[in-house]
Amino acid sequence: MRNFLNSLEPTEAPKTLMQQFLGVFAYSRRAMVLVWQTSPRLTYLLGGLTLIAGLLPALIAYVGKLIVDQVIASSEYYQQWLQFDSADSTWLLWLLLIEAILVIGLVGVQRGISAVQSLLRALLGHRVNVMILEKAQTLSLAQFEDSEFYDKLVRARREASSRPLALVNKTFGLLQNAIALAGFSVLLWQFSPWVIVMLFVAALPGFLAEAKFSGQAFRLFRWRSPESRKQNYLETLLAREDSVKEIKLFGLGKLFLNRYKAIFDGLYHEDRSLTLRRDGWGFVMSVIASATFYAAYLWVVFDTVTAVITLGAMTMYLVVFKQGQGAITASLTSISGMYEDNLYVSNLYEYLEQPGEEFNGGKKAGSQPQDGIRFENVSFSYKGSSQLALDAVSFHLPAGHSLAIVGENGSGKTTLIKLMSRLYQPTSGRILFDGTDINEWDGEALRAHIGVIFQDFLRYQFTVGENLGVGQLSVFDDKASWQQAAEKGGAADFIDRLPAAYNTQLGRWFKGGQELSGGQWQKLALSRALIRQDADILILDEPTAAMDAQAEADIFNRFKEASTGKTVVLISHRFSTVRMANEILVIDQGRVVERGNHESLLKDKGTYARLFTLQAKGYQ
Repeated sequence: MRNFLNSLEPTEAPKTLMQQFLGVFAYSRRAMVLVWQTSPRLTYLLGGLTLIAGLLPALIAYVGKLIVDQVIASSEYYQQWLQFDSADSTWLLWLLLIEAILVIGLVGVQRGISAVQSLLRALLGHRVNVMILEKAQTLSLAQFEDSEFYDKLVRARREASSRPLALVNKTFGLLQNAIALAGFSVLLWQFSPWVIVMLFVAALPGFLAEAKFSGQAFRLFRWRSPESRKQNYLETLLAREDSVKEIKLFGLGKLFLNRYKAIFDGLYHEDRSLTLRRDGWGFVMSVIASATFYAAYLWVVFDTVTAVITLGAMTMYLVVFKQGQGAITASLTSISGMYEDNLYVSNLYEYLEQPGEEFNGGKKAGSQPQDGIRFENVSFSYKGSSQLALDAVSFHLPAGHSLAIVGENGSGKTTLIKLMSRLYQPTSGRILFDGTDINEWDGEALRAHIGVIFQDFLRYQFTVGENLGVGQLSVFDDKASWQQAAEKGGAADFIDRLPAAYNTQLGRWFKGGQELSGGQWQKLALSRALIRQDADILILDEPTAAMDAQAEADIFNRFKEASTGKTVVLISHRFSTVRMANEILVIDQGRVVERGNHESLLKDKGTYARLFTLQAKGYQ
């Protein structure tokens, strides 16, 4: 027994039998609190209806016995005296009316339970999804880029919105069946205590088997999370407008579809094996339960024939035994289901209890205003990698100055600005803004100083104005701010030509949406960064990669005007842009190998001069 129960645990750590039993209900209380917090009124109503639903079946069975006995008594009296006793017939009619009321009441209560569960399911699903999304806002970029953590997020989102309510429903169902069983046991005890024992013995094997397969199903669920995510990714590639062009051009559809099918085949094989074993054992347990019922049936019939009990009592005992068998099976199944639901709810809390970003400080201003940005021996490595993406980087960027960062792809340029904007935490060293370590700053206060546009900026499926407004929430609906930012970013000309100008829906996801060219999207993203009028640091990661040379020159002329007095960090492969910076850092394999202005770096004839010469030849 101990070995069997050990196999039900999702972890390999040995536990005592009591720990295993209590572990089944580890998250039941938390799920109950979560449902109650979602709607106290509906939770109380569900509990009250469940209590009534547990009491009514035994009452209905007892009234049924009285009706049968009364019918038989009235029939015998009629045969003997050829007349009815009016009092007996009236009592029979009252019994029939009482049973009808109880049956209708039970149906109404069951419908009420179903309605309350449906309402709670909608409310709880929304609440849990909001909890998951709120938690996501507290997590670091590094966590989202961690595949193991992302699997936790996927598992939490897939099942957790329904499992807490399922767990509470099973808890209330267990209470309902326990109440019903108490009533049935009182009635069956009058016949024989051994009948009650037979009920439990018949249901126990099925419960153990179901618990075993529930644990296996959960372990299968956890194992398949990465595979399911791969399958979802392939489905996205095959069905999204931003990937279908390349899929068609390179003829990748069949390859990706075959991979999609192969993943499904592997998952289906595991599902089929578990389903066949689960249902096979379920059938065997059903046979045992049926055999037990008919053994009790024979016993009750024999006692009726031998006049030990009345025909009404026989009817009641058979109904009560059958319903009791169903109740105890449902109770044990609920316990098994609670075990499974606890395992799935654990995914939710495993995700919710992940530590978020650690902004320990609450400072809203630096100790040395206008000192700018300082990197002091900053190193960084990605999780699971022994190689440093940045290695002992040090520099000082005074406030109001501009810095260009150049280097080959993969040299660590984007990693550096993600550290600067506090999206990553340095492995060693520290970063200061206005004389204060950025870890001591309040997160919102720090990022209010920063306007940034990355290479992979988002193309929001919103209106043009909203695409600009997301850059500064305080002016999200301010059309004047939209227009001013669009002028600075060079987007105003094409926006004015759109069907509804700043109210034009962008993208193809929603009806009437307009698609933009890559260069137009980039101008829109640049304008979004420039709408942050309070930001004194502008970080631009390849901001003009999708523009031609003339458009780039125009944008940077505008940008120079808009960024006067601001600190600018620029990553670009175009040296016509880079040479405008006060200082240039050349990064190679995570290290700063050269620094200076354009003229001094050309004189050094190092990496910068070599890259500049190679690019200049392309224009000759």
